[in-house]
Amino acid sequence: MNERVLVTGGAGYLGSVLCEHLLAAGYEVTVVDNLLYDQATLFHMCANPHFEFVFGDVRDEKLMADLILRHDVLIPLACIVGAAACDRDPLMARTVNFEAVALLDRLRSKEQLVIYPTTNSGYGTKSGDVFCTEETPLQPISLYGRTKADAEAALLQSPNTITLRLATVFGMSPRMRLDLLVNHFVHAAITDRYLVIFEKHFMRNYIHIRDVADCFIHCMRNARAMAGRPFNCGLDNANLSKEELALKIREHVPDFFIHFAEVGHDPDKRNYIVSNQRLREAGFEALRSLDDGISELLKGYRMLARMPFTNA
Repeated sequence: MNERVLVTGGAGYLGSVLCEHLLAAGYEVTVVDNLLYDQATLFHMCANPHFEFVFGDVRDEKLMADLILRHDVLIPLACIVGAAACDRDPLMARTVNFEAVALLDRLRSKEQLVIYPTTNSGYGTKSGDVFCTEETPLQPISLYGRTKADAEAALLQSPNTITLRLATVFGMSPRMRLDLLVNHFVHAAITDRYLVIFEKHFMRNYIHIRDVADCFIHCMRNARAMAGRPFNCGLDNANLSKEELALKIREHVPDFFIHFAEVGHDPDKRNYIVSNQRLREAGFEALRSLDDGISELLKGYRMLARMPFTNA
């Protein structure tokens, strides 16, 4: 029998792509999601006999106990994502991002594999001069970062766990997100045709959403060697400043006007570069380039020609 994978929050930005990859790789996939954003991102998977959907809340202990019992691999994606969303509802952020993950860990058998995506934003305000490795102390600067770092720390105290410290993800998804930096900059380039950037020197690492999905499968297939450790998961040649990212996008959109503001500041103070060497040594390397992602986003955004609250 194929391995059975439970994906919480599987109707979200990452989950709706990951589930496609899991099914294509031959796994049995169950998604549990409360469809907080009324998303219909998984309809096209319903004809697949190896796919199942459960409408529910990951904080429901009775529901989760039953679901966890029936699966071999657990991938907790359910999360209130981003600093702004967490600050808007701190109680929900804490209960979903941390307490639900701790519940899953308590309910599972220690023979069940957990692959947990956290964020390399936990590195906080390190300078862009020194590469952050998995040994670099985490210093998250937001409630979002703290909940993710706390959940990772709790999981790594349990056996049979792999955590992925994801770089800023980019690329098209059935549950699209325009708040992610690459996705946002490209959208601004073709809609507003201009962008004001504060603190242009701040650095970040990036990775394509489908490379992330492939990395989860790599972890499942190599769990024995990888379990018990965190892994930075990003694109090695995409440690870029905000200025470098914007100029890269302008190569694709020549009339994109970029203003680098000297006065003012960005509320997101993250500034770091990341080494992905440990993941590379474990046999996985991200392959899809920023140029690939920008081209993909430009194509996808043509489908957003008429936004619901605009007349043009």
